[in-house]
Amino acid sequence: MGEAGVGPLAGMHVVVTRPAAQAGPFCTMLEAQGAQVTRFPVIEIRGPADPAQLNTVLAGLDGFDIAVFVSANAVQRVLALLRERGAWPQGVAAAAIGARTASELREHGVAPTIVPAARFDSEALLEEPAMQQVRGRRVVIFRGDGGRPHLREILTERGAEVVYAEAYRRALPDIDATPLRQALANRRVDAITVTSGESLQNLCRMIGRAGQVALLRTALVAGATRVAAMARDEGFAGRIETADDPTDTAMLAAVLRLHASGRGGEREPSEPSEPSEPSEPSAG
Repeated sequence: MGEAGVGPLAGMHVVVTRPAAQAGPFCTMLEAQGAQVTRFPVIEIRGPADPAQLNTVLAGLDGFDIAVFVSANAVQRVLALLRERGAWPQGVAAAAIGARTASELREHGVAPTIVPAARFDSEALLEEPAMQQVRGRRVVIFRGDGGRPHLREILTERGAEVVYAEAYRRALPDIDATPLRQALANRRVDAITVTSGESLQNLCRMIGRAGQVALLRTALVAGATRVAAMARDEGFAGRIETADDPTDTAMLAAVLRLHASGRGGEREPSEPSEPSEPSEPSAG
């Protein structure tokens, strides 16, 4: 468990569920505001199941018109491999599902030309003008295993030739949830941050049935309206604060709002239910 500090979040204990390699900046932001932070990654990022397929796509990347990156993980995995092959091919537009993914592209020397202004999801990306007129164009979607098929389906309907390239896999981390389970039972956690439906479902699975009553009464900060709705369906009965988007800045703002509200609204769930199996993870 992290140590509490001084600031507007002093006295607040926040659990961060981002993957281990991505949690650092957000945890630092929370700690700078005085929060006590516990890192509890609920997704582990691994290499793709079929590296050969990804390498084949990268070898022919200059034959695509648009390359869509659905997450910062996809950027990191793809551009690490692409550096071994040379520069980003001219004539291939880089599309990012959101601001964080776009920022990761820039850090790797690629200027994204298609980025939603708000609502960082597949639907928002599809509203971009460059994604409207795609008939006859070749599009590659760099993503993790699984994911929503919505982006590919709509682009195909619009006449594009769409190829998936699995850049990484998501897995359930093998970590001991006992300390967090005990902290939840003792009401020593003020909020848990979750940025995706898959994160929420993995959290429920990792805490398990034994700790579910305590989990479901704990306040959440959700990275999207859809995630907040899933939490209610899952049985979360405490306060749920929804961030404007799943970026670190927006999530911090939501934590600050939750803290300012007094972290109220908790009520005991009537009867625990078995955590549901993970549904198809989102594209973002």
